[in-house]
Amino acid sequence: MKIAIISDTHDNLANIEKTLSILKKESIQILLHCGDISALDTLKTIMQGFLGKVHIVLGNADEDTLELTNLKNKYPGRLKIWGNSGEIKTGGKKIAFNHFPEIAKDLASIKDYDLIFYGHTHKPWEERIGKTRLVNPGNLAGIFYGPTFAIYDTKNEKLELKILD
Repeated sequence: MKIAIISDTHDNLANIEKTLSILKKESIQILLHCGDISALDTLKTIMQGFLGKVHIVLGNADEDTLELTNLKNKYPGRLKIWGNSGEIKTGGKKIAFNHFPEIAKDLASIKDYDLIFYGHTHKPWEERIGKTRLVNPGNLAGIFYGPTFAIYDTKNEKLELKILD
């Protein structure tokens, strides 16, 4: 199964639309967002353009959680809001995700995850701590670094960084 990992969208709707088009072509079924969506309308755009399951954690630039909860109720079974840190199991992999690299490193010290995704720095990055791969997919907003996101295939354990034009 392929999952997409995005972070730090910061309301860049043009890049979100490009990404959603790629996700559709790649038949992605799960989308992880590692925080800093920013505005509620941005999440609405994601939910309208992506028909799979969306899991999000909150970043330092995200809006009021009450409004997010109301949106969650609009998409039952498709939208999960985790707060500061989330966890899924799919394709035989245990995956955690959050916004901050410090939290990712703390989670990796538990040595209980195959992968941990995070955002915040806007810079694509990968490292290992023990058996755990820590991955920052970069940022969709194109702030400080070019816009990027990641696709992970649980079947062949291939992680691909996608660079938007």
